[in-house]
Amino acid sequence: MKFGGTSVGSIEALERVANIVVGTEGNKVVVTSAMSGITNFLVACCEDLVNLREETLEVFEKKHVCVAKAMLDEKQLAEFMKEFTPRMEAFKALLYDEKAAKSPYYQDNVTSQGERFSSLLLSHKLRAMGYKSVALTSEDCGIVAEGKPLNGNANLRMTETQMGINVMPYINRGYIPIITGFYGVTKDDWIPLTFGRGGSDYAAAVVANAMNADMLEIWTDVDGFMSADPRVVPNAVKIDEMSYAEAAELAYFGAKVLHPRTIEPVRKKHIPLKVRNSFKPQEDGTLISRFREYRNELLRSVATKTDLSIISISSPEIAYRPDIVSKILNKISENDDAIYSISTSLSTVAFLIHNNDVKNTLIKLNELDNDDVEKIDVTSDVALICCVGDELMSETGASGDIFGAVKAAGANINMISEGASNVAINFVVSNGDALPVIKILHRKFVEGES
Repeated sequence: MKFGGTSVGSIEALERVANIVVGTEGNKVVVTSAMSGITNFLVACCEDLVNLREETLEVFEKKHVCVAKAMLDEKQLAEFMKEFTPRMEAFKALLYDEKAAKSPYYQDNVTSQGERFSSLLLSHKLRAMGYKSVALTSEDCGIVAEGKPLNGNANLRMTETQMGINVMPYINRGYIPIITGFYGVTKDDWIPLTFGRGGSDYAAAVVANAMNADMLEIWTDVDGFMSADPRVVPNAVKIDEMSYAEAAELAYFGAKVLHPRTIEPVRKKHIPLKVRNSFKPQEDGTLISRFREYRNELLRSVATKTDLSIISISSPEIAYRPDIVSKILNKISENDDAIYSISTSLSTVAFLIHNNDVKNTLIKLNELDNDDVEKIDVTSDVALICCVGDELMSETGASGDIFGAVKAAGANINMISEGASNVAINFVVSNGDALPVIKILHRKFVEGES
């Protein structure tokens, strides 16, 4: 069971979460995000450490201790402080450690502190309710991470081994482990390495994989996956069931319900995943699994990612020399920038990246040999529309129906990605056309209006 920042962001929210946990049958492992707002607060501290660390420590300590005092009686609070104080002292030492500040993983260490304290609060709340619980950090568990700072990946095999040793004994003795989300530790030095913003979802999927769970529940502040963003499409409806592929496509291409990488660790072991609302625990949410009932819905959901740019690279040699595409990809990957879509023609390859990444990407691409690249064009401020449905590539005329609706919205398509997935069609329009396109697609294919 994973609970996000808003789910553990207040006294009332923590009490609600504790009741959800104890009201769920079976053996449970809980993963928590930091309290809402804490991670952004710590990121700001890293940007001006010398001037902000005193204020950061004072506000951080006060927020967590105030919640503990309101939630626990005098004896329970004393037990809480026995664990809180050494963790707080370690955090203070970290902010004043000039040698540690030179580490490339320093920001990972600082920004992951919130999870160490939200997990402690929830664990002691459960103890106050009469349940056996233990607060474990990623270091305690052995969640092993690899990769570059602020963008780690879990080593699933090593994590499974470590958690079998470090966590399973607690479960066998009837404890409810409360584990820090968002980060793992490097295998050699045991240094914190975060999984990217929103990475607690992914951390929970890693824990579910390691523990061979029967189910992963992601508890958040929405009812589940929707047919569109309800903030822009008021008639959006909840989707009861989805396949792993559908959920992964939507998460990556704009739906903010799940961290995009959450699906893969559970898909590897066919572990079902449920997205549920901690503020409405009576709701079933969305079930994501290997199997779902076929509904013959041309379009089940539509999502968008805005503020993107198309970079088109022309070379007369592309069709005959695949190594040129490889060189281009290698250059872009040096910045670790996300590529949201790729499209090719005889002499051009086009990539879709975020507006903020264009400058650094062009710097890298300009390092390529002039004989390999003829010209580079940039089309900025575009939006990617992701359409997910039942076997879109197998349905005769599906593309035509979707693009006909785009035409009815008066939009022009700048780029198309089709055929790579059987459940999704992705295309690019200008930022200004994204909202009208989504609305007309939803009205026609989900609401059933002509």
